Amino acid sequence: MPLTVGTAGHIDHGKTWLVRALTGKDTDRLPEERERGISIDLGYAPLELPDGRRLSLIDVPGHERFVRSMVAGATGIDLFLLVIDAAEGARPQTHEHLAILRLLGIAHGVVAVTKADAVDADTLELAVAEARELVPEAEVVAVSAKTGEGLDTLRSALATAAIDADREEAPTRLFVDRVFSLHGIGTVATGTLLSGRVGPGDVLRAEPGGRDVRVRSVQVHDETVQIADAGQRVAVALTGVERRELRRGDALVAPDAYAPSYRIDVELEELGALPPRALVHHGTSATLARVVRKGRFAQLRLAAPVVAARGDRFVLRAGTTVGGGRVIDPAPPRHADASRFERSARGEVLVHAPVQADDGSWAFSREWLEELRAHLDDQLERADPLDPGVAAPTAPWAAEVIPLLGLERRGAKLYRPGSSGELGEREAEAAALEATLGSEPVKVDDTRLARFLEDRGRLVRVGDGYAVSPAAYAQARDALMHELERAERITLARFRALLATSRKTAQLLLERFDTDGITRRVGDERVLRRAAAQR
Repeated sequence: MPLTVGTAGHIDHGKTWLVRALTGKDTDRLPEERERGISIDLGYAPLELPDGRRLSLIDVPGHERFVRSMVAGATGIDLFLLVIDAAEGARPQTHEHLAILRLLGIAHGVVAVTKADAVDADTLELAVAEARELVPEAEVVAVSAKTGEGLDTLRSALATAAIDADREEAPTRLFVDRVFSLHGIGTVATGTLLSGRVGPGDVLRAEPGGRDVRVRSVQVHDETVQIADAGQRVAVALTGVERRELRRGDALVAPDAYAPSYRIDVELEELGALPPRALVHHGTSATLARVVRKGRFAQLRLAAPVVAARGDRFVLRAGTTVGGGRVIDPAPPRHADASRFERSARGEVLVHAPVQADDGSWAFSREWLEELRAHLDDQLERADPLDPGVAAPTAPWAAEVIPLLGLERRGAKLYRPGSSGELGEREAEAAALEATLGSEPVKVDDTRLARFLEDRGRLVRVGDGYAVSPAAYAQARDALMHELERAERITLARFRALLATSRKTAQLLLERFDTDGITRRVGDERVLRRAAAQR
């Protein structure tokens, strides 16, 4: 049976180095990760076991700022690989990650005490003993990613732990953790297949939203397969949906098997004082919710719908992990009434609404402001890296409240201070697109990517959804300018002949020159604009 193992542990305790030593694959794929030397997003690699089985391995960030990504990666795993530095021992994120694993019901795994080569024998023995005390149910193995010490023992320990793991059968459900588009393939979504099976030709439903999509192809760790089973890391190429219409937290499910809901009834497990509002981590989503308590049970009133099933595990966070539990009803009726909520244009419950005073000012609580800030921060976490902003609130109170949020307003959007767009994991996609560019316009379906690359001088957009290389654009402009300096006017036919190209290409370029203020159209001819002639 396919299984997935996920790392856990404090930052700089050697998770990614250990994964690289076990699998031969570097899971830090983002330029910022390699530059800073820390994991920021989830990484994936296949892990071969001594008995011939293959596990899917998920490497998660260890920094406290990226706990949301850690929980998203831990969702759906069958085994944990808890990593503890031999010299430092258990640290704050070690304990929080371990608490998250327990809240998610992940009971089987192995503890790796790393950097064994960097400490003396007594220190290593003490570190192993402390790890056994911290996680008594797991085998503890001392390893060194640098020398290879203990790696074979660790693989064997994981193989033994994998024997005890099991999955219940249920209709197909895959929580999306990455979405991107590839030239010639289209939209691709990745995630751990939580239940069911998926193969080419299958029709799934993207929730929330209720959009039917068809699976074009399926890959497991970069290998094309005809069927992927529950427990495997999969990448599905989809038709019927654009990249911008999917995001981390969405679910691809068997039609009519699951329904998104703004409310879920749960049984709680508390780690500390449980606040009336918290961030609910379910699947790969993180959603603000109001917690309506009924003893050890509660109803979670969610800011955005989740695709839950009975028995699902979830985590509650409010600055730190405060609890979690299991779902007992994924779509219950509304229980005890609560005070009024404001709803966005999409119908999402946001926060308690501010009240306008007689003098026109707005009154709101500090708690409400923190909820709004947390809601926007969650949206910013999920924003497109190409344009990492979110729509600014347009409610009547917005002008008074936005300056208090600590965000930058740029036009109609809000950004984290100093943030700017970046390609991140789409660099390879951008490079592949650039490789196709020349003098003949190439269709680019992703207008946001095209605009990003054009802003950085890597392509020039012409017409509606087409692009040429900057060199081709400059060459065509030089030919146009030379002809206009000689003859003062130029027709489409003459320009086409100068470039020895098609009528469509010549037309698209001339229209772009008009837009750029180089030429203006006079009847069937173009003339040089005065401002362009004086440059």
